[in-house]
Amino acid sequence: MGDREESAEQIASLSYEESYRQLQEVLEKLEAADLPLADSLELYESGMKLAARCGELLEEAELRVRKWQPDGTLVEFGADQDQ
Repeated sequence: MGDREESAEQIASLSYEESYRQLQEVLEKLEAADLPLADSLELYESGMKLAARCGELLEEAELRVRKWQPDGTLVEFGADQDQ
């Protein structure tokens, strides 16, 4: 189980681009190979972690593009503003 913990830590430190690349590799392996069930499940779990990491990073990026208004509301970056 130590390997899985290290794997989760490694995934948490990946950039979006690296996470996405690894996710693509996992999907290719799952689609192309006739793997034993245990291997397929391990790849699936890894893919889910990578997909979650990509989602987290995209959400963080979205928050960075938003801008706080003086009244505390959020406005999408680039939205028409009366200033």
